[in-house]
Amino acid sequence: MVTRVRDARPWRIGTSDDVAWIDEGTSMGRTITAAIPPVFEAYATIMLPYGGEGQDAHDRTMLALLSEQSAGQSWWLGYLDTGADDIVFPDAPTVSLYAGWPYVLVEAGPEQAATWRQSGDLSFWKGALPNLMFPTDHSWLVSTLWDDDWTCIGGPAELVDKFLRHPALQARPVALDQDATPPGHQAL
Repeated sequence: MVTRVRDARPWRIGTSDDVAWIDEGTSMGRTITAAIPPVFEAYATIMLPYGGEGQDAHDRTMLALLSEQSAGQSWWLGYLDTGADDIVFPDAPTVSLYAGWPYVLVEAGPEQAATWRQSGDLSFWKGALPNLMFPTDHSWLVSTLWDDDWTCIGGPAELVDKFLRHPALQARPVALDQDATPPGHQAL
C-alpha cells in the first residue's frame, strides 16, 4: 500500500484497481457515460459557476449533499494532473482514466475534498473540489472532466433529485443515451 503524508497523517494513494469500475464503464463520446459508468439509477449534469463567481458556495453545497448520502464513509478523491494545477500529492503515483489522463487518487473524505486543493486566482482549476469523487461503496460518482464547465453525477435517484431540486445549483437530468452537454455549452 502506497501512502503520502499530509496534515500530519498518512493517506492511502489509490491504484488502477480502485478505479477499474470507472475505466471499464466509460467510453469516449458526448453521453454521460464519457464520465460516469452506466451502473447508477440516475444521472445529471451540474453547471459550474460562470467565471468562478460563487464557486465556494457551489462547492459547499455539493459537498453537503454528497456527505448526507455517505455519512461515515471514506471517499476517493481524484486530482487530474494537467501539469498546470494542484494535484495535492505531486510525487504520488497516478492512475489512468478516461482518455488516458493521469489522476492522483487519494482515500480521504469530504473535509479534505473541501480544503486540500488551492483555488482562486492562482488556480487553473475551477474551485477547490477534486476532479473526481466517490465513496468507498461506489454508491455515487462525481466527475468534472478537465475541459468541461459542468460536473457529471451518477447515483441513487434520491441523491440526484436533491441536486436537481437544490435552488443554488443549476442541474439537469441526463439519460444514458442523451448528449450530456448542457444547452448553450460546447463539449471539446
